[in-house]
Amino acid sequence: MNAKNFLAGLGGAIVLNLLHESLKKKSIDTPRIDLVGEEALQKVLGYFGNKIDNKDTLYKATLAGDLISNATYYSMIGNSSNNVWGKAVSLGLVAGIGAVVVPKEIGLDETPVAKNTQVKAMTVAYYLAGALATAAILTALKSNNQPK
Repeated sequence: MNAKNFLAGLGGAIVLNLLHESLKKKSIDTPRIDLVGEEALQKVLGYFGNKIDNKDTLYKATLAGDLISNATYYSMIGNSSNNVWGKAVSLGLVAGIGAVVVPKEIGLDETPVAKNTQVKAMTVAYYLAGALATAAILTALKSNNQPK
């Protein structure tokens, strides 16, 4: 993974998290991706006999893990210069659909991201927005590197 791709992916992950964080308490019908992440982190820590008791620490640890994992995932959009927009759409949809479907399959509560059609659609849209932001950053970086 090169630095340019990771930084573009980090930009996409930030967009995803800004969308989520700014909208999560606006309505009961918005995704709560953070709750799924916190549950997942506690479950993993539980396998090692640990847990995070402080809610603020749990939130920060989950947010940090989310930014790093999504940045790494989105960085794949720039792995080749061919069709970054198509890859962004594909990877964004896969990530969003996965965020809706996978929690139940791995024993997590799916309700925060899948309780109704609106929440499911918004969850997918957040991940798609992050992927498209990554493609936009990569495109901007590429055009800035072109000889003038």
